[in-house]
Amino acid sequence: MGYRIRDVADVRRRFRALLGETEAPILICPNHLTMADAAIATWALGGPWWLLRNYRWVPWNVPELSNFAGVGLDRAAAWMVKCIPIVRGGPRERLSHALRKIEYVVSRGEPALIFAEGTRSRTGRIQLESIAHGVGRIVSAIPDCHVLCVYLRGDRQETWSTVPSRGDSFYLDFELFRPSSENSGMRRSRDFAHQVADRLVRLEEKYFADRQ
Repeated sequence: MGYRIRDVADVRRRFRALLGETEAPILICPNHLTMADAAIATWALGGPWWLLRNYRWVPWNVPELSNFAGVGLDRAAAWMVKCIPIVRGGPRERLSHALRKIEYVVSRGEPALIFAEGTRSRTGRIQLESIAHGVGRIVSAIPDCHVLCVYLRGDRQETWSTVPSRGDSFYLDFELFRPSSENSGMRRSRDFAHQVADRLVRLEEKYFADRQ
């Protein structure tokens, strides 16, 4: 598609340095504007050859079953690139089962990527009202879980789309933090989800401030 990551060498240097500074479990939470966000963020952070040599750092992600991992070869390919398919709007038991799988792989030291927003933003900005509490549940279930908030945006991306424009150039920034809360249960999960959303909003505000 002719995509390009701005300052890609610096992005990857920062990401690899960050991995060398912590052994904590990591959940990656990007903003969500296109169906290619997970793939582009993974490519931008690691680079294809580095990820082949360091397969552990290819993050698990949760695509919609009907889009990416329905039957046969599609399902096999999804597992090869570390996907745990879910059915959005399906039975709560199946969603809970997928989240438990994410909790398991992250607790075992492999990163997972999940969108804090439950859907692609229709406004082109972080939508706090669509923040999914599943993110908070995962963080709450994993001792010392850290969250890598990633803000990714193509220069031509105004709102949402299926894929970014051909030949687009991407801005990417990230911040690692450890959510904390004195609450328990659902309140704790909500606290964590809102903290992730707040960090993404800060990264988004920085992006638009730099464009002025």
